[in-house]
Amino acid sequence: MADPSTYRPAPGAIPTSPGVYRFRDVHGRVIYVGKAKSLRPRLSSYFQDIAGLHPRTATMVTTAASVEWTVVGTEVEALQLEYSWIKEYDPRFNVKYRDDKSYPELAVTLNEEFPRVQVMRGAHKKGVRYFGPYGHAWAIRETVDLLLRVFPVRTCSNGVFKRAAQVGRPCLLGYIGKCAAPCVGKISQAEHVELAEEFCDFMAGRTGNHLRRLEEQMRDAAAEMEYEKAARLRDDIGALKRAMEKNAVVLADGTDADLLALAEDELEAAVQIFHVRGGRVRGQRGWVTDKVEDVDTAALVEHALQQLYGGGAEAVPREVLVPALPEPAAPVREWLSGLRGAQVDLRVPQRGDKKDLMATVQRNAQQSLALHKTKRASDLTTRSRALQEIADALELDSVPLRIECFDISHLQGEDVVASMVVFEDGLARKSEYRRFQIKGFEGQDDVRSMHEVISRRFRRYLREREETGEWAVPEADDPGQQPEQSGQPDQSGLPGQAGQAGGEVPAGPIDPETGRPRRFAYPPQLLVVDGGQPQVAAAQRALDELGIDDVALCGLAKRLEEVWLPGQDDPVVLPRSSEGLYLLQRVRDEAHRFAISYQRSKRSKRLTAGELDSVPGLGETRRQALLKHFGSLKRLRGATVDELCEVPGIGRRTAETVAAALASRTPAAFAVNTATGEILDDGAEDGTAAEPSAVPPTTAAPTAVPPAAVPPTATPLETS
Repeated sequence: MADPSTYRPAPGAIPTSPGVYRFRDVHGRVIYVGKAKSLRPRLSSYFQDIAGLHPRTATMVTTAASVEWTVVGTEVEALQLEYSWIKEYDPRFNVKYRDDKSYPELAVTLNEEFPRVQVMRGAHKKGVRYFGPYGHAWAIRETVDLLLRVFPVRTCSNGVFKRAAQVGRPCLLGYIGKCAAPCVGKISQAEHVELAEEFCDFMAGRTGNHLRRLEEQMRDAAAEMEYEKAARLRDDIGALKRAMEKNAVVLADGTDADLLALAEDELEAAVQIFHVRGGRVRGQRGWVTDKVEDVDTAALVEHALQQLYGGGAEAVPREVLVPALPEPAAPVREWLSGLRGAQVDLRVPQRGDKKDLMATVQRNAQQSLALHKTKRASDLTTRSRALQEIADALELDSVPLRIECFDISHLQGEDVVASMVVFEDGLARKSEYRRFQIKGFEGQDDVRSMHEVISRRFRRYLREREETGEWAVPEADDPGQQPEQSGQPDQSGLPGQAGQAGGEVPAGPIDPETGRPRRFAYPPQLLVVDGGQPQVAAAQRALDELGIDDVALCGLAKRLEEVWLPGQDDPVVLPRSSEGLYLLQRVRDEAHRFAISYQRSKRSKRLTAGELDSVPGLGETRRQALLKHFGSLKRLRGATVDELCEVPGIGRRTAETVAAALASRTPAAFAVNTATGEILDDGAEDGTAAEPSAVPPTTAAPTAVPPAAVPPTATPLETS
């Protein structure tokens, strides 16, 4: 009996995506298959106290020795993949299907005199053609409803069929054209059987002939000016195409293929293979490899094919679908054909259900790589080795247990922001992340921005030390960069820590009022900046100005992943397989992600902000109330304080603040009617047509159009 804690996945390793999971015993046999809308909470529920689990669940988790999962796109995909694996592995703990039911299938009763299309569950019967399984019965009914336009096969029960034959009148479906009404002799028994067989052919994937036949009939009807008939055929073709949209986990019957996808970064690549046999995902395998040489995706695909089929353990199917073709592809295709003894189609899927399934394989490859990185990052031995490698490469006195990384992000000089991320003992500490707005200057200057943010961060650190009585804040060398006073807001938007009441000096970096660490109380052992020599020099200058000499500094350049040290002309080059380089890359990438997320949020707010957004003390509810009461911003600008007080929720003081804020703003530039070229006055805000401007055309100056009113012709490039 195994202890579930011995194989419990690491925290954060389980994705939150829909997926299917498998528990295996010590011999590798699948003992349970399950699905989940979100894998993380479902799998976590198995690893709680065994005493709180259902007896059968407790027996399963103590019998299992490992757990694995596969990420899919939707719950329906998870349901179908779960069914396929239950049928394939017959796990001992999957005795019954969920809700004690089997999965629904679309059945055509070809063993009856008049075949019928219906939803069936349970064991298969002889003479009945089955399609599926489907995740939900409604999915079958939607498909059938689309196909009945073209293949009006009987769907009624035997009782309804006999009753219609007795009274000589068909049911409603017969009247609206969704049943051929064999019950009243509108078609013969042989014609109805042929119609049912065509329905089965279409469901089996042989769709081309039916679509071509309908398209020819549509063109002929249009040529003969029978436009109503052509429109009906057009709608029939559309219904067939919608019915052909299949789930990504299930391909057409008879499809034998292997789908290979890759997820890679600078150092590693994850390979995932889905084995499709008979149109079903029958197996999955994958591995993660180190990129010991500089190879592209096509070369990785070639190496993966050699490893997969070179030993002869895997049979080569008719189709091998890959994300990129090897260069050249002909020798690889010939090699695969020789192994199979028949022609092999090696290609990149471009459209349809195979491309959708390839996207699912790609998601699994990305998840596999992320899981591998999480395992590496959470492994204590690996993290210790990475920190030691960094200390050796940078010639530090001790390993950097706390690493801070800074990155600058902007959009062509607008919304310039910076991020600070913190890694302690090789793991991200997100509660210590900080973000900054660059307000010391305007425009695009990454070096100056880096100097400002480093100065602000360490000035806050010195102020925290001053409050604890350990350090005095030095005067800034630059007259324009005065030290921030305690209790005053920093330019980053983070309020300073005020001194204790009664002159009491707080002891240590923990705030005695909140019990939490002060925001900038802990200095890093290593400071990392995203960039090369210029950024490193700016950061070192900021440290020198503040008298900080016990913090190591380096920069990581993106292009060649070189580590730059202050005052050195040549970079430090870490081996590509170095755990230290891997950790520095993770820190840098996290700083980049955090910075660009903040920059995008600021840009979004700026583009959608209105004149009322910046009025202090005015929230969303009262802004909406003002606009609803006055109807437009123009009327709101012209309102008096007394009129503003009439709005529910607006008091006298708030009304005075709103009136003063709107009065202090300069009216917007003239708007231009893009259809007529006329200059519009402010009345356009009311949604009514405005009178043309009275400016004489001979003396009119060029109209100033607000930048926000002109849609950009191209998206600027974000910089971080």
